[in-house]
Amino acid sequence: MHVRQMIATHPEVRGTPNPALLQAIEACYDCAQACTSCADACVADGDVERLRQCIRLCLDGADLCDAAGSIASRRTGSNEVVISQVLGACRVACRLCAEECARHAATHEHCAVCADACLMCELACERALATIATH
Repeated sequence: MHVRQMIATHPEVRGTPNPALLQAIEACYDCAQACTSCADACVADGDVERLRQCIRLCLDGADLCDAAGSIASRRTGSNEVVISQVLGACRVACRLCAEECARHAATHEHCAVCADACLMCELACERALATIATH
């Protein structure tokens, strides 16, 4: 990924990016991919009704992670309030998805992988939130 390189070269960052925010952006994009892939694997499993909530939470997580990564990547101007809100929503979606995927992890390896990605993203968003001033 080129997240760190791109943001470090941004004129408004001036070579001093927020490391916690960079880690969150990378975790968001990684988690979005894991959630999308997990939802797809759940559909392919054939027992869609049993995995219905897992699929839903994976898709919600993927969408919020993509949005959070994109919004946090925009460094022109200032919109810390929205960045904080979307990282907070991403954190919640990741926690819920991780909990649901963990319920299926023993029988679906893709759910174990997704749960891990979600937990990592939740933690990264939490760390980034602690570094953003919203007043």
